[in-house]
Amino acid sequence: MKQFIVLLLLLVQYNSYSQNNSYYEKAPVFPNCDGVKIDALQQCFDNSVFNHIYENFKVPQKALDENYKGEVVILFEVDTTGQFRVVYVDAMYDELKTEAKSVFATFPKIKPATYNGRATYKQYSIPIKIPLVDQTATTQDLAKENEISKIEQQAKAEFDKVNNDLQVFENKALSSQLNIQFTHSDYSRFDRSMNLVGTNSHTASKPFVYEDVANYYDFNAEKERLEKDTETWAGRKLWNEHLVQIQGKDYWFTVDPILDLQVGKDTEADFSSTYNNTRGFYVQGGLGEKFSFFASVFESQGRFADYVNRYSESLKAFGPDPAIIPGRGIGKRFKTDSYDYPVAEGYLSYAPAKFINIQFGHGKNFIGDGYRSLLLSDVTSPHPFLKLNTKFWKIKYTNTWMWLRDMRPEVTEDGSFLTKYIANHYLSWNVSKRFNLGLFESVMWRDTNDRGFDINYLNPVIFYRAIEFQTGQASGNAILGASAKYKWNDNINIYSQFILDEFSLNDVKAGEKSWKNKFGYQIGVKYFNAFKVDNLLLQFEYNRVRPFTYSHNTIVLNYANANQPMAHLWGANFSEAILIGRYRYKRWFADAKLVFGVRGLDFNDGTDNFSYGGDIYRNYNDRPFDTGVEIGQGNKASIFNGNLQAGYIINTASNLKLFTDITVRNFNPDAITTSTFKSDTVWFNFGLRTDLFNWYFDN
Repeated sequence: MKQFIVLLLLLVQYNSYSQNNSYYEKAPVFPNCDGVKIDALQQCFDNSVFNHIYENFKVPQKALDENYKGEVVILFEVDTTGQFRVVYVDAMYDELKTEAKSVFATFPKIKPATYNGRATYKQYSIPIKIPLVDQTATTQDLAKENEISKIEQQAKAEFDKVNNDLQVFENKALSSQLNIQFTHSDYSRFDRSMNLVGTNSHTASKPFVYEDVANYYDFNAEKERLEKDTETWAGRKLWNEHLVQIQGKDYWFTVDPILDLQVGKDTEADFSSTYNNTRGFYVQGGLGEKFSFFASVFESQGRFADYVNRYSESLKAFGPDPAIIPGRGIGKRFKTDSYDYPVAEGYLSYAPAKFINIQFGHGKNFIGDGYRSLLLSDVTSPHPFLKLNTKFWKIKYTNTWMWLRDMRPEVTEDGSFLTKYIANHYLSWNVSKRFNLGLFESVMWRDTNDRGFDINYLNPVIFYRAIEFQTGQASGNAILGASAKYKWNDNINIYSQFILDEFSLNDVKAGEKSWKNKFGYQIGVKYFNAFKVDNLLLQFEYNRVRPFTYSHNTIVLNYANANQPMAHLWGANFSEAILIGRYRYKRWFADAKLVFGVRGLDFNDGTDNFSYGGDIYRNYNDRPFDTGVEIGQGNKASIFNGNLQAGYIINTASNLKLFTDITVRNFNPDAITTSTFKSDTVWFNFGLRTDLFNWYFDN
């Protein structure tokens, strides 16, 4: 560990041979260096520092007694007033650290470094050799500089200049164009701040970027409030900091490990235990003020509760692999009853102007203020996307283009998964300081006639429905939607969504409950600081989607990806009520969720093979009747899913959490079939997780 920190410090190594040949920069000046030509000032500063250390440093008796040979690495700066300040010291003995700090406290106040004539601070890292030697004796003869060309001088100083550009890490992510990793639990901590009456925020299009949220929530104050007081490198890395964090004048980046190590027990399963074993890493950073990047790699093996395993295998893709892990991707067989599922995500984020952000990556997006979304959700597997966020006046306009896959055996082409495309736009308008209105439009199409990605849909302001008519209605599937939010006061928000897949006014007037009326709606309320308890959020949400919504007569044009819905986890033909409570106290957190629902499923028993509108992957022309269509038709199942989770945030920088939870689930269909079965599950779990994404087990 000590070798690791020395390596990091040596990345900013102060080299006694360094030369600063810039016409704009001037090194700090000791009194004995006055009159020295500017090209030689850095060398004179080097010599003066080492000479002062050599004359004043007293090797502690403990190091002498143990015949210690090594180095003391000191990171220090000369500030804009010319004062020396020690930033960090690394050494074998505490006595060596104390002596190093004492010596630097005796440095005189000198003339500070300058840049373009203005005083600036300079930061250096130097090794002091033990036993003590005169390190000025190793410096080059400055007279030889005149024999080297200017270009050669600049080239020789280039590496040192890069080293000297390194700065104290400030965690610029908190004000950057990076996404705040989207988890419902973590987003609840700043939900109230963004929804105060009178704010001009837009909270439906997720994930948020730090820069937007920083206008309403003080991340730095939160960081200081949660920071643990520790002086050791290991303590800082465990509790407060990224594992690796580097910052220069125009760049920064961090590297952190990813862990999701869980073990549990499903009382209904015939195997001994459940587990998840995820290892990986993620990198994030910025170049300049406008460009940010993120990348993560996961390697995982797992075995889940029996109902999750069965659901995963029901999503099976074409090929030998037995499952698709919901929200993650294809699961290969691991041992006899587990899955191996690697995942990679990443994106580039660029803000060419204050009002616009462009992202290109591989991941997921979400539209809505609720726990569920009927417009665009993150329940499916990661996929390529291009996103354009534009903000001006009281408007936020989000365009998203996505490349999706249909992985079912019946639609594969030449042994490959079928590619389809989706384009959607969402306009959020703050009509008043309390009321927000959102409008949504989406179209999905496939590569018919070698159409590929249709350039018509790249226009960010065009109406997709009109384009769909021009290209032929069978070539695409358009969906319309709307959302609304009303801020009752600072602590109570009411939100809603409406999705329209198909609508026949004549059939509505006829009152016969036509299958053509394919729509759904959501209504919910959030109560912040509930009952005057700080950081307690209570939420109620009701979702209802009619049969055949999101489906299509061309089955590849359903609103889905990787054999999973793009909106609600349950597809269609359901109603659902959700109660949620979330509480945070310092690093502690607790979340509770109750889901009550009714779903209408298919029988598929050889006698009744009709589509009742719940499976959005089925052709809606397979329906049993045209009228009298109701939610819950078919094999009606009642569902209860309750989850209680509590834990402790170990590392606030990487969002590493220690947690335990319990899930209680009851699934009771009218008829037992090969794909539908009764289930009474109690699933206990505990583990250590780097919390970077939502994972939905309430199917």
